[in-house]
Amino acid sequence: MPNTKRYKLDLQHFGGDKTEKATPKKRQDARKKGQVAKSAEISGAVVLLSALLSLTMFGGFMKERFMSLFLDIFQNRMMMEVTAENVSKMFNEYGMQILILLAPLLGITFLLALVVNFAQVGFMATGEGITPKFSKINPIKGFKNIFSMRSFVEFLKSIFKLVLIAYLVYSTLWGEKESFASLSHIDAEGVFRFVAKLTMNLGIKIGAVLFIMAVLDYIYQKYEHEKSLKMSKQEIKDEYKKMEGDPIIKGKIRERQRRMAMQRMMQEVPKADVIITNPTHFAVALKYDGSQMEAPQIIAKGQDYVALRIRELAKEHGVMTMENKPLARALFQRTEIGDVVPADLFQAVAEVLAYVYKLKGKRK
Repeated sequence: MPNTKRYKLDLQHFGGDKTEKATPKKRQDARKKGQVAKSAEISGAVVLLSALLSLTMFGGFMKERFMSLFLDIFQNRMMMEVTAENVSKMFNEYGMQILILLAPLLGITFLLALVVNFAQVGFMATGEGITPKFSKINPIKGFKNIFSMRSFVEFLKSIFKLVLIAYLVYSTLWGEKESFASLSHIDAEGVFRFVAKLTMNLGIKIGAVLFIMAVLDYIYQKYEHEKSLKMSKQEIKDEYKKMEGDPIIKGKIRERQRRMAMQRMMQEVPKADVIITNPTHFAVALKYDGSQMEAPQIIAKGQDYVALRIRELAKEHGVMTMENKPLARALFQRTEIGDVVPADLFQAVAEVLAYVYKLKGKRK
């Protein structure tokens, strides 16, 4: 009878599916490359609305400046002698007047565009995005980008935007159809006021709709950005290894450091005055120089195999070995290499050293 049992296999555990949120390092690296969630639609909509806002607030000021500029041309400049000096002076004066005239429009537009850009991505200065990449001119890759899902979504957005703007223009103009018929009965200034009012009304409608679409586009861009940053579990593990170091490599480094420390310690054993042993489990090498040290110093210590190696080196170099189980255990457990003997063990160590010096025929 064939086996009909089926077992579910979660491929996510193999690290292939990108289901995990991006780590802070991944986000930081993407930001350095200029990859952030940003909608160009918001900037365009804000620029349009800020321009209309500045015209609404400072329209009277700009109109007065504009009219005074033209009056000056017809009243004072028409009969002026044409010389290089006069023309240069006139252009300088008119340039300053035009700059003052446009200052509210340019200032408000620039400030709000700066604010909305900072609100989206914060402060970011990177040259990664403007660095030329020859891989981008690959025709095969470019062909794939043209027919990608992202390009299709952008195409639909553009079509929808055009249809929406066309509808707003049509509905606004159709609503004013009766006013168009009466334009022939009013003066030029009335026509100008009507056109200005109609333009502002239409501009505000288009700007508001574009801004709403831009907010929705920003939400979509943020979703796409988060989706592109997602990582697999294996990628997170690899990133952690790079940040913290591969445990295998770290283990090898620690092992190498231990061997080097052991070699340095063993090189100090021949300089010892005495080796105090357990006798087989512990070995502690002591050195004392009355002219340089206030107390005996531990220059090497070890347990089991290391203790055996210390005793062998001591024997090879004629260093005396003394068996004292309690003292050897106490020194091994309570001190580190380079430490001096604890005060409560001075008496026991002094007796050992005195005995060693006596055997060697030395005098303290």
